[in-house]
Amino acid sequence: MNKTLRFTAICLALVAFSATSQAHENHGAKPKGTATLAPEQKAWGIAGKASAARRTIDIVMADDMTFTPSVIEVREGDTIRLRLKNRGKELHELVLGTTAEIEAHAAMMKKFPDMEHDDPWMVHVPAGKTGDMVWTFNRAGDFDFACLVKDHYELGMAGRIRVLPATPKS
Repeated sequence: MNKTLRFTAICLALVAFSATSQAHENHGAKPKGTATLAPEQKAWGIAGKASAARRTIDIVMADDMTFTPSVIEVREGDTIRLRLKNRGKELHELVLGTTAEIEAHAAMMKKFPDMEHDDPWMVHVPAGKTGDMVWTFNRAGDFDFACLVKDHYELGMAGRIRVLPATPKS
């Protein structure tokens, strides 16, 4: 490979690595003037508006690699505030998704452990802090949540959200 081609390949690899490595830590407020994209429909629902949340579910995250509760039931169409309380001394996160999505993200985290993200279905919660996620569960089915920090998922830090079909109108 000639020097120019090798240099170009290295530059492209660095740009790709830089972009992915910045997708996992920054969960602060967006700068003023930043355009807000429309919420993205996922298999497990869509980002909800805080004003639409009619129920709050507290989930405790702990250093024994548990979520409490680890199984949650909601109704299709519900907008829920998940209040995440990190009772541990380590950083934890909650990532919503299908089993396949969670496993794919976990594999990526192994390759890029410092990767940052700020997707609405992922929330980092520093030790001793509380974080919120508002989500509209507009698809019935069983979905997963997990902590993908370090080896937490492999140690069993995962749970399940069962979205029951909407009740028929009487």
